[in-house]
Amino acid sequence: MAKPTNDDDVAFVQAMAEILRSNDLAELEVERGTKDTGKLTLRLSRVARSAPSPMFHQQAAAAPAAAPAPSAAAEASADTAAPSDDPASLPGAVTSPMVGTAYLSPEPGAAAFVKVGDTVSEGQTLLIVEAMKTMNQIPSPKAGTVKRILVEDASPVEYGAPLMVIE
Repeated sequence: MAKPTNDDDVAFVQAMAEILRSNDLAELEVERGTKDTGKLTLRLSRVARSAPSPMFHQQAAAAPAAAPAPSAAAEASADTAAPSDDPASLPGAVTSPMVGTAYLSPEPGAAAFVKVGDTVSEGQTLLIVEAMKTMNQIPSPKAGTVKRILVEDASPVEYGAPLMVIE
């Protein structure tokens, strides 16, 4: 058997790239040839496309804020809802110090550490963020009243994500 030419190698690489693309593969490794004819080892990989960030979906869902002919009550609620566009920018926002899963109670079925309207003292546990199988208590940075809880129980949180608002 004759040794493949450079043109054969180029055609082979193009064919493998097409297989990678058409089958939506992230990586493909192939060896071609024999000891006598020479070996060609080909490894193709590509960066997998990531899904859109959930933050984009949340912003898109909040977009229909323009309701026709709002009443006075609706305007008042819109004024109070305006700061909710970016809760992390509020002065009393408590943010996540790590990536993990937020839990509002110490164990399933137990009462939540705090609820909206509760008065908390500095250092009091507000919730738990589980990261790498470790339960991390998140303390209150200051004394005040819990105005908003921005996460649901057992929901994933990112570093710096707002968890609660304490004023």
